[in-house]
Amino acid sequence: MSKPKLRAAVALSALALFAMGCWEQWSDTWFPQMKWQHTVQAFEAVNHNGQVEGFTPPEGAVPIDGGEAPVSTGMDAASVAAGDALVNPRDPTDYRSIQNGKAQYDTFCATCHGATGFGDGPVSAMGSQSGPFAGVLPLIGVVKARTDGHIYTTIRYGRRRMPAYGRIPAEDRWDIVNYVRFLDSKGGQL
Repeated sequence: MSKPKLRAAVALSALALFAMGCWEQWSDTWFPQMKWQHTVQAFEAVNHNGQVEGFTPPEGAVPIDGGEAPVSTGMDAASVAAGDALVNPRDPTDYRSIQNGKAQYDTFCATCHGATGFGDGPVSAMGSQSGPFAGVLPLIGVVKARTDGHIYTTIRYGRRRMPAYGRIPAEDRWDIVNYVRFLDSKGGQL
């Protein structure tokens, strides 16, 4: 290759790299802003002092997936009483509700509470007597003393070691309540 063609090729390559934005990667003084700027990640906010804080959605914000608006998960006496007072809008004898409740229970609940509701799921077996999953609450015999609203809010917001399952749609949570009641009435035997 001749020298003029080589120079032209080098100049053309340098111009192409500059045009693509790669040039600043080789220079600390030529357009370094993209490399040195402070970034804000998703779900972060920067306060007036320039410090990053966690992002809290505004009161009453609704998730983009159309789920329920976030609410306080505080377990004060008023919240517990309000949750316990919720009335199940789904017919507890409806076969479709029980079948859907079983499908949802098998997906979200059986891993800890067991297929029959005795707290003997595979996750609960992983914990030692004092481990994080020891003492998973058996549902059979225990749910008789709880209202439907109590079970529903426990699924929705969690309680003690049980995590919140807010991603389960409200209708499916009520169907889980109906299935747990059905399972309890059969003594864990289907």
